[in-house]
Amino acid sequence: MKLDRLQSMTEQDQEFVVANRLGIHARVAAQIVKVANQFQSDIWITKSGSTVSGKSILDILTLVCPQGSKVRVSASGVDASEALKALATLFQTKFGES
Repeated sequence: MKLDRLQSMTEQDQEFVVANRLGIHARVAAQIVKVANQFQSDIWITKSGSTVSGKSILDILTLVCPQGSKVRVSASGVDASEALKALATLFQTKFGES
């Protein structure tokens, strides 16, 4: 890997509280995966010490995240900042739910 590519790679993370009433269920997990797959960066979601790929619906569902759960979303790669911003929007808008 070229040095300039390494220098442009970043890693960022942010903690979120799952605020929507139904928590992270299949439709919400699908939304997360759809957004995560728009980016080159690796996306990871951590809850209670378990870390899974943010690009896998089944992995996300194994975390079991009801309303009020705290999760940490990490992005690593050339577009990590943009990926984290897009995922933050999902969490902040309660995935379009109340």
